[in-house]
Amino acid sequence: MSQPQPAPRILYCRCAYAQVVPAEVKDAVLDGLARAEVAFEMVPDLCEMAARRDPHLAELARGDGPLTIAACWPRAVEGLFSLADAPLPRAGVRIVNMRTDAAPAILDELLGADRPTGDAS
Repeated sequence: MSQPQPAPRILYCRCAYAQVVPAEVKDAVLDGLARAEVAFEMVPDLCEMAARRDPHLAELARGDGPLTIAACWPRAVEGLFSLADAPLPRAGVRIVNMRTDAAPAILDELLGADRPTGDAS
């Protein structure tokens, strides 16, 4: 008998301090996640957490199940986790770039193209 697979995890960075992600993208992604009624974790700012070496980053990095992170440049996000002594595993992690991608594409990556996002447009 096979073990059930852990549920995918979603981490959403609000990018509160650097403000390098367009506000309209951050807002649309957050709204889409809330309307989809899926479990996700929102953090105020991954950069600030890494600077403080927040132990929660290590918990996120070693958690069960695949992890999709909505933040900014993938290489930067990987570097932030490493800076906090919480390197992300090579497998099971996807990073979606809210700095360059449009909200609908980001939500498709986070939720799967077949999941409702609550977008009526």
